[in-house]
Amino acid sequence: MPFAFAPFDQLWLAPLLLAGWLKLLMAGRPLYVGYAFGLGWFGLGAWWLAPTLHQFGHLPWLAAAFCVLLVGCVMAALPALLAWLCWRTAGRSDWILLAFPAATVIEEWLRGHLFTGLPWTALGNLLLDTPAVGWAAWFGVYGVAALPALVAASLVLLSMRRWRPAAVGFAVTLLLALLAPASFGGSSDLYRATLVQGNIPQDHKWDSAFVDETMHRYTDLSAKAADQSDVIIWPEAAVPFFLERAPGWDGWLKTQIEGWQTPLLFGGLQLGGGGTAQNGLLADDPAVAGRQFAGKQHLVPFGEYIPSWIPFLHTLVPEIADFRPAEDSGVVVVRAQRFGALICYESLFPELARARVLNGAQVLVNVTNDAWYGTTPAAWQHFQAARMRAVETGRYVLRVANTGITAVIGPDGAVRASLPWWEEGALTASYQLSDQQTPYVRWGDWPLLVTLMMLVMALARSRRYE
Repeated sequence: MPFAFAPFDQLWLAPLLLAGWLKLLMAGRPLYVGYAFGLGWFGLGAWWLAPTLHQFGHLPWLAAAFCVLLVGCVMAALPALLAWLCWRTAGRSDWILLAFPAATVIEEWLRGHLFTGLPWTALGNLLLDTPAVGWAAWFGVYGVAALPALVAASLVLLSMRRWRPAAVGFAVTLLLALLAPASFGGSSDLYRATLVQGNIPQDHKWDSAFVDETMHRYTDLSAKAADQSDVIIWPEAAVPFFLERAPGWDGWLKTQIEGWQTPLLFGGLQLGGGGTAQNGLLADDPAVAGRQFAGKQHLVPFGEYIPSWIPFLHTLVPEIADFRPAEDSGVVVVRAQRFGALICYESLFPELARARVLNGAQVLVNVTNDAWYGTTPAAWQHFQAARMRAVETGRYVLRVANTGITAVIGPDGAVRASLPWWEEGALTASYQLSDQQTPYVRWGDWPLLVTLMMLVMALARSRRYE
């Protein structure tokens, strides 16, 4: 399954692999078949986590590999549940055409919420760059996962020579693609943003000896584009220290911003009580006194906290920072523009982007540091999720990453402009604001989930009396 997603983008693999899996589970032993499939998808597919834990978490290779396997073992329980639901509601009958897409949506939603949620390589992301992507503005990434599942179920029925239900499945898929609604879009005047990609090596990022180089690199790149920009944005933790503890650097940065006369949004840290800290987006406008802060609300497992179900890692990884989740609105207002902040990992979660829009965000800003992942596929898979957030919310996404992928994403999920990966640079591109609310923003996941749960219960009940 990982090869169906970015950067490989072999979309055709997904329905074929899902169909093969579905046919195996219909033959019997659904829990075993479902668990094995999930272990391959989420265990082997997340191999890139091992070098991250080894290099930056200082775990031995064996312990790092064990952590990846443990994550895969936990997450594989959800495809096992999906397989059991399909077997329980449809068995080997033609009703699999309804049961498999419904169970897939439920499984994907659970994956985004249970165990703190890990919707990495969400199945619905595969609809990006297809004619059917517009449905994501109505049903979200979890809802549109039903489409590849519907194709897979149709292929299985076709292989079983059940021509009529297979034809119905393919016809419905084709109609949904042809009748997909247009994407929502920006409705304001054009604005210009400069997104600065510092390309700071991860092993230098928190090195005090490299702070001067870091700060001057960002300000030099910004100064060249300030006069043609409405806003300048730096990536996550671009300022790698607490400005409250560095009044000299704080004053120096304010002087730079005043010289540009252009607002700056930048990733940084804020001190909390009891020795805690928050990661987030700071907003500094030379025309306004003070500095706004929108904090990160969904923290990264292993990076910013240790999941409660793996307590022994507290001794294996003693250097993990003591971050706390923020409870603010996630929106900063700069010169009458409302920017919704998604910090790094938060771009995986549709409910967080939806909450920012419900709190008034007219454009989304995703600041991240994907240098942790090196040149593995993880950075591209993370970027793919940000593109889906644009479609769901009908908002431009201004994505700024330390080493890439830095890009301006349109409300249709298309990449309007981007910088090369692992190169320093500044991207100046246009964006628009929007006050529209997509159906997904208004309703969220609940109407679809309730409908699907009712369908699954009806199928299970009907099978009981067969």
